[in-house]
Amino acid sequence: MTQQEVETLIDDLYAASAAGDWDKVATMVTDDLLITEAQGLPMAGTYQGRNALRDLFTDVFAMLQVQSLDVIGSTYGGDFAVKILRMNFGEGLEPAELTEMFRIRDGKVCEIKPYYFDPAPVKAAAAAMQKA
Repeated sequence: MTQQEVETLIDDLYAASAAGDWDKVATMVTDDLLITEAQGLPMAGTYQGRNALRDLFTDVFAMLQVQSLDVIGSTYGGDFAVKILRMNFGEGLEPAELTEMFRIRDGKVCEIKPYYFDPAPVKAAAAAMQKA
């Protein structure tokens, strides 16, 4: 894929996820999609399969009361894309800074691996939701 095709794929994946269009998302990922969230995070674990992104997205947005996700920047090269993001939570909570690495195979996303600069804001958002 060209860099522009990869950029379009990832941007379309974000848009379809935000819209809850999980049928469209399923056409953009491989059957063996692998998403890994680091240990120590409230959503830690491995999500696998065509519906992995839906399952993770539903868990994270409910567990953390994510109010918005800002794309700060992007980079692309070979079979990879990286998005630099800010995840905004409820009032009074510090946003989380993260990157998401996407691996592309045969024109579809086959792996997503988020990297959080500091897990403390994510943990604080989860704790705030448990108190609510």
